[in-house]
Amino acid sequence: MKKILLFPFFIFSILACNKKQHSRKFVTDASYDKANSFLNKDSDSAYYYFNKVTGNSKDSLEIAISYNQMATIQANAGDYFGAQEALMISLKFLNDKKEKNFKCLSSDYNELGLNSLNLKRYDLAISYYDKVRKYDVKKAYNLRILNNKGLIYQKGKKYIQSLNMYNKIILENTADNQMEYAKVMSNIARTKWLQNPEYNAAPYLLKSLHIREKENDVWGQNASYSHLADYYTHKNPDSALIYARKMYQVAKKIRSPDDQIEALQKLIVLSPSQQTKQYFETYRKLDDSLQTARNAAKNQFALVRYEAEKNKSDNLNLQKDNTEKKYQIIKQKIWLFSTFLLVLAAAVISVIWYKKREQRLELEAQNTIKENQLKTSKKVHDVVANGLYRVMAEIENHTSLDRESILDKLENMYEKSRDISYDELPFTDQDFHEKIAELLKSFATQTTKVLYMGNTPELWGNISTLVKCEIEQVLQELMVNMDKHSQASQVVVRFIQKNHYININYTDNGIGISEGKKFNNGLTNTGNRIKSIHGEITFESNGEKGLKVQISFPVS
Repeated sequence: MKKILLFPFFIFSILACNKKQHSRKFVTDASYDKANSFLNKDSDSAYYYFNKVTGNSKDSLEIAISYNQMATIQANAGDYFGAQEALMISLKFLNDKKEKNFKCLSSDYNELGLNSLNLKRYDLAISYYDKVRKYDVKKAYNLRILNNKGLIYQKGKKYIQSLNMYNKIILENTADNQMEYAKVMSNIARTKWLQNPEYNAAPYLLKSLHIREKENDVWGQNASYSHLADYYTHKNPDSALIYARKMYQVAKKIRSPDDQIEALQKLIVLSPSQQTKQYFETYRKLDDSLQTARNAAKNQFALVRYEAEKNKSDNLNLQKDNTEKKYQIIKQKIWLFSTFLLVLAAAVISVIWYKKREQRLELEAQNTIKENQLKTSKKVHDVVANGLYRVMAEIENHTSLDRESILDKLENMYEKSRDISYDELPFTDQDFHEKIAELLKSFATQTTKVLYMGNTPELWGNISTLVKCEIEQVLQELMVNMDKHSQASQVVVRFIQKNHYININYTDNGIGISEGKKFNNGLTNTGNRIKSIHGEITFESNGEKGLKVQISFPVS
């Protein structure tokens, strides 16, 4: 009778999940449609193609439906544990927040409830059916769930809860559905009889059978025959035998091997001894055949899954190998490209460095030439120009000339001009204060008085030769500039040492330097010389009051 009770729910499970193929289009290969085409014809082929869908499809709902259908096929073949495993996988692909997943969710939990019932795990079955109602509240389906829960409570000998479920069905079944009414009436009568063996269930069981025969409900008739055979087994064995025989005939008609076996079990117990052996032999053959078929089906299901997993594993290994090869190729390309970039970058950097070096060397060479030109220009100006002007001033301003002295000075300038290409000019700082005094006095004339103060040997005692040389040239330039341009009648030069600095204050009463006038080479060189000895020089000109020059440099 087990399959009689489960068959309506098997059909419903198929429809619940499978009807969506008409309301939505899947982006997949042809395996899904092919599986559905075999669903009611060849369960093995249907299982094979549904299994292919689970490995190839990108649609999670389609994968869930395929696992649900595989579970239904396995459960129908008696592989309840395999069916449970497939249903649990199906649930993983469903989102209980999306309404489009609800039908498959309700079907998954319904199948889990049926499998738990077949495995006699009644409490677990109840929990699954409670979840079914969360996802599908259609009235027809709700009545089926209530009937299933009533059956589970009945199998678990919880008769009060079972009757409560059946009474709810009667209350909710407001439509004039005679087949549903007959089923509930039969289940209630059987439950009350199981609860109380003295209960007279016959009127209700017979009334239910009469309705089913009238409605041509063959599966329902099968259930009624089973209930009546059980009820009359101890009360009226002859009646029980009649109903057992009818059940066996109907079970063969509906091709339900489980119900045939159940009917044969009843016939073995109820039949006369001469017929018992025949029924037992039929029972043994049918049971062996059914177990063999189910074991073969289980092995076939396992083999299909194994082959699929093996192919999947092989494909993954192949993909891994291909990926590894691609990775190695990409790695080599990256290495070659990186090496090329490094070589190219090194070449570019080398070219840039070489050009920069050439530019730097060329610039250094130009600066060296300019520096040498500047030094040569300064030497020509200081040694030749100023020296000649100094001799000219002596000749012009002194009536009595010392011929030999003039010749010596000219010869000295000649020798210096020949040595002008050398790095250093010969210079002596011995009796430097006298050289400065002689320099200043050489520019004194009848119209220009030159006075100087503070030019003592002690003043120049700690001054380096280089500084003395520069100071001599600076003073000579100032005096030459004065004699050429200032028209001064009086020049005063003061030498003062203050702390670690020596100050030279030059003052004349000439015309000074007009505003905006650019310095000539001589005065420009004067400023450069003072800077070279880390000193400072300032020019103050005020027209009629003449020119003031202040020079300050550190004592070396």
